Amino acid sequence: MFASVLIANRGEIACRVIRTARRLGIRSIAIYSEADRGALFTRLADEAHEIGPAAARESYLAGDKIIALAKRVGASCIHPGYGFLSENAEFAEGCAAVGIVFVGPPASAIRAMGLKNAAKALMQKAGVPVVPGYHGDNQTAKFLKEKAYEIGYPVLIKAIAGGGGKGMRRVDAHVDFEAALEGAAREGQSAFGDSRVLIEKYVAQPRHIEMQIFGDRSGEVVHLFERDCSLQRRHQKVIEESPAPGLSASMRAEMAAAAIAAGKAVGYVGAGTIEFIADSSRGLRPDAFYFMEMNTRLQVEHPVTEAITGLDLVEWQFRVAAGQPLPLKQSDIRQSGHAVEARLYAENPENNFLPSAGKIYALQFPDGEGLRVDTGVEAGSEVTPFYDPMIAKVIAHGANRNEALDRLSHALEETLVAGPRTNAAFLRALCDAPEFRAGAFDTGFIEAHLARLGAAPREPDAGAILLGAQRLLARRSAGAAASFDPWRVADSFELTGRRNVGVDILVDGRPAALVQRSASGVTELAFADDRPAAIDAPKAAARIVETDEALFVLREGRQIELRLADPLDGEMEASGNGSGVVEAPMHGRLLAMFVEEGQIVAQGARVAIVEAMKMEHSLNAPRAGRVARIAAAVGSQVQQGARLMTIEEGE
Repeated sequence: MFASVLIANRGEIACRVIRTARRLGIRSIAIYSEADRGALFTRLADEAHEIGPAAARESYLAGDKIIALAKRVGASCIHPGYGFLSENAEFAEGCAAVGIVFVGPPASAIRAMGLKNAAKALMQKAGVPVVPGYHGDNQTAKFLKEKAYEIGYPVLIKAIAGGGGKGMRRVDAHVDFEAALEGAAREGQSAFGDSRVLIEKYVAQPRHIEMQIFGDRSGEVVHLFERDCSLQRRHQKVIEESPAPGLSASMRAEMAAAAIAAGKAVGYVGAGTIEFIADSSRGLRPDAFYFMEMNTRLQVEHPVTEAITGLDLVEWQFRVAAGQPLPLKQSDIRQSGHAVEARLYAENPENNFLPSAGKIYALQFPDGEGLRVDTGVEAGSEVTPFYDPMIAKVIAHGANRNEALDRLSHALEETLVAGPRTNAAFLRALCDAPEFRAGAFDTGFIEAHLARLGAAPREPDAGAILLGAQRLLARRSAGAAASFDPWRVADSFELTGRRNVGVDILVDGRPAALVQRSASGVTELAFADDRPAAIDAPKAAARIVETDEALFVLREGRQIELRLADPLDGEMEASGNGSGVVEAPMHGRLLAMFVEEGQIVAQGARVAIVEAMKMEHSLNAPRAGRVARIAAAVGSQVQQGARLMTIEEGE
């Protein structure tokens, strides 16, 4: 076994690898960027070294720097985790060149499966079924559009490199093809440095089912059963489970045989995942599943497989990389019960799932039978705009599917994250959705039911605001009592008329006013430009987290942030909502600007793109008018709420 491992990754997966390394007696060496100084994984490791600036291309993607550091500190091997350099053939070769073992497949396998078009051709040769489409070299827009027409709409445009849903667009009509092609190519170039695409027939009612495989250097390949990853949003997995609902033993055997054949066709070594798309329009059938792609690395959702098999997949990775045979033969691998995993992200489902960066002021996870939480953060950690916004993976295991889902639902209800917004309430609604519970779902389920799942604009929780405002007022009154001043107006004393106790607050950054009318006992909440509404004291329980400057009220998975407004700070100045101010919706990089100062724009016109946490977000003109001032340059980092431009009325 190895004496030491350098972990070329960060966050949750770095913590995960460190735990297994420690159990196996392997010394763990972490690397970190400037943005990750003091992060949890750097303190869990036996030693840690700063590798570069926050930008991934200068730190976690700087393969030469990482290999040089590994050689300098005497690392026996490098574990790449997932993402970053985990599927980079040149990095794997670079490790071998200096005598350091790459804990992953050979570079030849990474290359063979790294480009989707070449991988599909190889799979066809190996007898693995593939989706009908065009996987050739002609990349002219006119030719690709003709091929899409021949295949028949709807089609999928997919970047030939990478994965994770990047560079993928569904096209339902011929007239929309060029715009979708442009977006897919641009995203493929940005994410993978390759703008080439392939065209595939879109499968009706698709289920995304993947097979976990493992290979060793003797040529042996086994499977560790399937995972159903059909609950997706924009091709990003949200909830994964195993076994796959509705999958018969005969179809499981067919998929497993195809997955093993795929692994053997490329001489695969280590952990890999063969991803299939299944047409579920007439139920899952052994003759209606197709190879999509292979992930030549450990998957984010690997804890699901660990839960049903009782195995440690990272340990298997280390043993195979060290030249040992697979720990078990296929006949000895068993599955037990049902497991499900939910990905808890720092994002706001009520605002188009925008990433939500910032400090985590409080963090609590439940602990109980059948529960596991994998995380790379803790209270006090910062969710930065530079990397994936995952906070944790919550995994539940039970004797059957209902028990596992019940445990997951309860765990999500008990999870507390104060600071960044999260998708906890959305995940719980998804976990409890009747169709999902009944196994009647496909990859389009989330998009079809966003509003019902709580992923749509909603009115603020007025009761939670009242609770928070009462706490803020009590805190302000306590401060006033400590330094008595007869001219203070904290008690709203009036010589005549009714006493009105009022307070100006910021609710999630939006100006609001609360007024308590003493005669009627009614509390009114009024937002800027809105009519006031009377609210009652909240009945449902809420949790309140206080900081020096703000207060967070969490109830039923939703979060409200309140601050006392200081009019001298200019926080009450209106923005958005037709004001003409275009703001950055999150921390990120200004990727593109489509207007210039003095230009006339129509309301709703696309004016800029902000990129954050691997996602692009288009910004539109809030009203028609003239671009009066542009306040940010393309390529610069922008803070959430920063003004990017102002659009004035008139021509």
